[in-house]
Order: sequence, then C-alpha cells, then structure tokens
Amino acid sequence: MAVKTKELKLDIERIGAVSAIATQPDNARACYVLAHGAGADMQHAFMEKVAAGLADRGIATFRFNFPYMEKKQGRPDQPAVAHAAIRTAVAEAARLCPGLKLVAGGKSFGGRMTSQAQSKAALPGVRGLAFLGFPLHADKKPSAERAEHLAGIAIPMLFLQGTRDGLADLGILKPVIAALGAKATLHEVEGGDHSFAVLKKSGRSNEQALTEVLDTLAAWIDGLG
Repeated sequence: MAVKTKELKLDIERIGAVSAIATQPDNARACYVLAHGAGADMQHAFMEKVAAGLADRGIATFRFNFPYMEKKQGRPDQPAVAHAAIRTAVAEAARLCPGLKLVAGGKSFGGRMTSQAQSKAALPGVRGLAFLGFPLHADKKPSAERAEHLAGIAIPMLFLQGTRDGLADLGILKPVIAALGAKATLHEVEGGDHSFAVLKKSGRSNEQALTEVLDTLAAWIDGLG
C-alpha cells in the first residue's frame, strides 16, 4: 500500500499562514483532521505515530499547526483564532480528500478547540468528532466546566481516555458523557495517561496501548453513518 505525504501551507484568513501535512494512503476511506495538543506541534512523535497508524488502517489524516505554535510562541491562541485555524484545516482536508468520510478532533487542546468550533457552528462535512484525551480540567483541579459546550453538538463524539489521565477525572467525565446520550461514546484505555502511556507493571507496552486507541478509532469511524 502506497502512502502519499504532502507538506503545505494553510492560509488562515486575517491571521496568516501555518504549516500542514496531509497523509493519505491509496486505499483511504476517511480523513481525520488531527489537531495537536497545547505543548507540542503537529510533528511531535505522538502525532506522527497516530498519522502513520491510521494510514496503515486506511484512514488519511490532515495535521496542521495552530498559529501560536507556528510562531513558536508559548501561550496557546485565543479560542477564536484556534477555531479559525480548525475551520480552514477542515475545508482544506475536504478539498484534498473529496468523497472521503470526514472526521475531526485531535490531541487534548486540539480536540477541545475542535469541539468548541463545532458547538458554535457546524464544521462543514464533518461526520463526527474524535478526542485523543479530552482535557476536561487542569491537572489536579477536577471540574466539568470545559465540557458544558458539548451539549450543543449534534454529531457523534468519541472520547478515548486513559484511566490514569490527570486531566480527565473519569468520575466526572463519565456522567458528562452519559448526559450526552447516544451521540457520545467513551473508550477507556486501562492504565493509560493523558498520552496513553502505560506503566511497565501493567504488562503491556505503550505501543500496544496506542494500537488499542487506533483500532478503536478506526472502527468508530467506519461505524459512522
């Protein structure tokens, strides 16, 4: 199976250009717009592994930098800027992958910003949102405030969460997801932290945990109507 990788610039109206990478296997049946987390860019090892793993499973990805990361600034963009970047990325992914099922989301901050954008105005063509570690609250500060906007989202959502995730107390997250009803699905990665890394004493490797994440994500995407 051949995989095409294309590096490009994404022009965000009134904000500027950012780097992006499209990874598309020949047999792609869907495309996942994959936004990075707050502390690492689109080329972080985790992002690379997700893109490569999904390509192996017949799913294309479209990664991009948020403007603050492109400019190497430490503080994440204001939500309005992040939302604009996501909308531009979704539009470009749809252009590059015509006819493919389109989903969006990403790692931590990137997934949360995508959900906020969707709650304000539906992302055109996006059939579902997938979160790789939804950051429900700051570390050691349990709260459900960051999830309040999720009730305004009508499309399916997948929450992939490690049971050791310090940014998502499952005791709080589970009721939030239950309240969202049938449109929300939670998959717990036993022993995984915020990036799905597991302890050695768990008896499995980080690679095995990530395989579980990617298999679950691919199956969920296939199940979208």
